[in-house]
Amino acid sequence: MDDSTPQRDAAPVSLAVSTVIFALKADNEGEAASLRLPLVRRIREPFAGRWALPGGPIDPSEGLERAAGRHLLDTTALSPTYLEQLYAFGEIERSPGDRVVSIVYWALVRSEEAQLAAVGENVRWFPADELPLLAFDHNAIVDYALWRLRTKVEYSRIAHAFLGETFTLAELRNVHEAVLRRALDPANFRRQMESSPAIIATGEHLSGGRHRPPKLYRYNGAVELTDRGPLARS
Repeated sequence: MDDSTPQRDAAPVSLAVSTVIFALKADNEGEAASLRLPLVRRIREPFAGRWALPGGPIDPSEGLERAAGRHLLDTTALSPTYLEQLYAFGEIERSPGDRVVSIVYWALVRSEEAQLAAVGENVRWFPADELPLLAFDHNAIVDYALWRLRTKVEYSRIAHAFLGETFTLAELRNVHEAVLRRALDPANFRRQMESSPAIIATGEHLSGGRHRPPKLYRYNGAVELTDRGPLARS
């Protein structure tokens, strides 16, 4: 059957990568750290002048994760050790005039790593829950990343990405409280963590304090940081 309905030419689809980087940072020494992420100010249209997630187009000769890492390094000078694919965002109208599908990664960095970011006029850290209106659909992307982070932190080793190799239970609880944005009962948290196979007491104590030094723990290397699925194990 002949269909005489005129067909609109489909716009070509291009691929890009973006990355949500989370770190625990405090404005001033002695303040409780909160969840922050770096944003990059766009210098060209569309959305010139607005803040956006670090990212850009994918070179045909490079893999997705490599492209995400390259754009991160170029725009923020950060090279996170933890980088995980988050989701693909491809709504038809998400980019004015073009059809762009973004493969979004997320990265978690420790405070000392976050200090290496190239902060300036066009790169700035923002509170993760108090963002301005971002370019494209990047507010929705950050909301999704926050939901994933807060879901994962209670059942996986993901908090390890914010800590050093060894840590106290108080430091671990501070990470959970900063991510979840609520206070946790110290005694209940201690019982839960000490009964979990995810962490192991090192037999050492934190030195330098005036009071009884707290125990140091490390994560159990036999437990994966996150479940990256069967592709990561092949």
